Amino acid sequence: MRAIAAGLSDVGLQREHNEDSFVVLKEYDLFVVADGMGGHRAGDVASRIATETISEFFKSTANEDVTWPFHFDTNLSEEENRLLTGIRVANRQIFERSTRSREYHGMGTTVVGAMFSPRKRRMFIGHVGDSRCYRVRGGVIQLLTRDHSLVNDYLLAMPDLTEEQRNELPKNVITRALGMQDQVVVDLQHDDPTNGDTYVLCSDGLSGMITDDEIQRIVASSADIRDVCRKLIQRANERGGEDNITAVVIRIEDETVEEPVRVIEHDAGVTTPRHVPEGFAEEATMPGTATIPGTGKPVT
Repeated sequence: MRAIAAGLSDVGLQREHNEDSFVVLKEYDLFVVADGMGGHRAGDVASRIATETISEFFKSTANEDVTWPFHFDTNLSEEENRLLTGIRVANRQIFERSTRSREYHGMGTTVVGAMFSPRKRRMFIGHVGDSRCYRVRGGVIQLLTRDHSLVNDYLLAMPDLTEEQRNELPKNVITRALGMQDQVVVDLQHDDPTNGDTYVLCSDGLSGMITDDEIQRIVASSADIRDVCRKLIQRANERGGEDNITAVVIRIEDETVEEPVRVIEHDAGVTTPRHVPEGFAEEATMPGTATIPGTGKPVT
């Protein structure tokens, strides 16, 4: 069993610049989407710090002799500790940058990360904020994460809220994000995939514009995950494209299926599939960039 993945990010129709970032790090089966916030382009700085820091943490801890910056929780698996710590390190980096610079004061980002373990045949998922992880299995879509939002927090405390009361609550207010404090609570879980399962990591620029059922239908419409990414972005823009839109699509399949790993990127409004030659890992830390891990050189 293996994971194949592709990602795409788009500025949308109503924003001047893209504050989303994503990474597909095939070498470690790591997939991350971050949705930044903050004025004067600080949001894109926060989301980029998140994806780059988590990626670098996974690379630097490939050697078991490396000392981790946080306590290893013996109640969690190694994979859970790794994902949790990577997100916590990113939180600290963003917080420290925001406190050192007036330009970046108050910046933050949501994050959703997934790590697949072929050996354990298990998907590990961690998130902070309202970026989401969906799973599509057998024609049924399931939201695996819970938005850290004001509306959801109210519903947890007062599940009997009427529809009218819910509508009075401000929308799109998140209650947890990276960079807000020097410590952050990360929600962790795992899922046991079966052959053919598809996971969709996305920013709220996607989930806020199209329904879960539409996401499921688009996932089912194509065997090519690159095409799925394009269709998801296109549909969100057709519905108004009110925010930046990012989607990373991960499909679980048997090892017998041979297909080269690919990354979809967004650059100057042009969506371009890029082929990563055999023997190279797949990586995209920002829309429009792809580098060979360990070298920093662009994939050509």
